[in-house]
Amino acid sequence: MPTLTILRPLLRSSLPVQRRALNSATAPILYSARATVKGARTGVVHGENLDVELTMAKALGGPGDKGKTNPEELFAAGYGACFQSAMNASAMGLNITMPKKQDDSIVESVVHLVGDMKGLDMGIRVDMKVSVRGLSDSDLNKVIEKAKEVCPYSRATKGNVETTIEVVNLS
Repeated sequence: MPTLTILRPLLRSSLPVQRRALNSATAPILYSARATVKGARTGVVHGENLDVELTMAKALGGPGDKGKTNPEELFAAGYGACFQSAMNASAMGLNITMPKKQDDSIVESVVHLVGDMKGLDMGIRVDMKVSVRGLSDSDLNKVIEKAKEVCPYSRATKGNVETTIEVVNLS
């Protein structure tokens, strides 16, 4: 039977200030991704391995064109992929074996655009659902906690973006 755990959202007021060992301004660059955007939310994005058309989501008054994407979907995809990679790397460092099948380790990310568009006071909120088969609850929570510390997206958004992680143990 699946086990469900919801980790408390990270709130600015409840976070102890932790000093990073990594200074991102002076650290060696491991990889650089470049993207050129033309036409804002209804334009195009071009990158070395990326060519996508953008559309304004229907919920924001746009057409929500099929086959096109938007910045929130791109962020959700990037954060989810990065977090799952951080889980895999964290598990190795903790001597925990992650499942090998793709369907046994799934990260679903939802990025919400929040705020007031007319007042130009907007931000994002992230809800993530992590489903894993084959780990004990204890090991799964250790992996997720460590992944939150090492995932570059988690580190970049910590204290600034409300993030909730729902944990489902599929074992």
